[in-house]
Parts: sequence; structure tokens; C-alpha cells
Amino acid sequence: MKRALVTGGSRGIGLAAALALCDAGYEVIATGLDEPEIEAMPLRPGLTATVLDVRSPQAIDDLFAPLEGLDALVNCAGLIRRGGAEYDPDTFSDVIDINLSGTMRMCVAAKPLLAKRGGAIVNTASMLSFFGGPAVPAYTASKGGVAQLTKSLAVAWAGEGIRVNAVAPGWIATELTRPIYENSDRSEPILQRTPMQRWGTPEDVAGPIVFLCSDAARFMTGAIVPVDGGYSAA
Repeated sequence: MKRALVTGGSRGIGLAAALALCDAGYEVIATGLDEPEIEAMPLRPGLTATVLDVRSPQAIDDLFAPLEGLDALVNCAGLIRRGGAEYDPDTFSDVIDINLSGTMRMCVAAKPLLAKRGGAIVNTASMLSFFGGPAVPAYTASKGGVAQLTKSLAVAWAGEGIRVNAVAPGWIATELTRPIYENSDRSEPILQRTPMQRWGTPEDVAGPIVFLCSDAARFMTGAIVPVDGGYSAA
């Protein structure tokens, strides 16, 4: 059976990806930031969960130590601080450390196992990998970095049989975006610009993630795939 590891897999897009990979026949390890998140997950056969802080090299080493094989790594662990908080240098650094450096730590740790099986990495970029986000400079910088990191690792590791791609979600209805999609004054302009005229769901993003992990995407690497209902094309 194929094995996948999903960081940030206890909620939102990460949870949807973990469940979709499980449905696709993978044995899935999902990680969350703390025990309450893990305990709230809808576990099922083939899906296990554990706490992981992607800022901790030792915690990452401990997670990978017992693993003998890995076919897919999905990096969904992420953080955003709204209300202008990311203009504080310490907050800026923390967001970068989780979203960008955490992604890099996981990729490097997973590389030996993925190389054994010709595995795949799927990172989580964002529409803000392409646009400026004036209220969230750290999140925007981190997601721009994730996109470029994805391309760099794709080129560097292709010779070892590892594919590295990313999804770039648009406006997805999750706990992180609840303050926006529940506010009609903020949500309506988003819907007006989105050709598909709705917010996305975590499941909308999970499908492309499963595809990029699969052999159906065997000639894809270095791609940043928008999953945004057409927002970035409008």
C-alpha cells in the first residue's frame, strides 16, 4: 500500500487532502499542531494522526525515524495573521518559519524516502503567490517563496525521480477565512470576480492534490496549479 504524509492534516485543506488520499487507497499519516486538533479529527481505517510542529527539526526527525517508505508528502501546515499583525517583525518571522521554512524542512526530511519509491511532493502555495496581499505581507511573502521553492526542488530532484508540484488555492471556505466569507460586504466582491461565482471548499483542493500525487501526473513537476474558480484568470 502507498503511504502519504500530510502536514496540517487535522483541519481545512489538509484534512480534506488526508481523507481524499485515504479514499484513494493510501495509508495516510496526518499531522496537527496540538492534541485537541488531533482528537477532533474524523479518523478512519488507514488514517493515523500525530502532533507535529514544523518549526522543530527534532520533531521532524522523530516523525520520520520509524518510516521505511513514503510515496507522497503534502505540505499544508500554514499560518496567517490578519489585522496588520504581520507588519510586526517577530510575527513576520514566525509566519515565514512555519509556511516557508517548515515546508523546506519537511521536503528535505522526506527526500530519501521519496527517492526510494519515485515519490511526489505537493506544496500549498496560494493565489497570493501571484498577487500582493497588503494586509498579510508575511503570508504573501511565504507563499511566493513556496512557489519558487517548489520550482527549485522540482529541477533539483527530478533526476532522483521525485516530482515536486504545488496547488495555489483561491478563496476557500475554511476556519481561516470564516471572518471574510461570513461578511457579505467582504465576500460579495470576491464572488463578483470569481467566474464560478462561489467560494471553494477544501474538497475542491483535495482532488487536484490527489491527482498531483498520482501516476496520472507522472510527467508533471514544477507546476503551480491554481484552484481558484477562475479568480486569477478574471
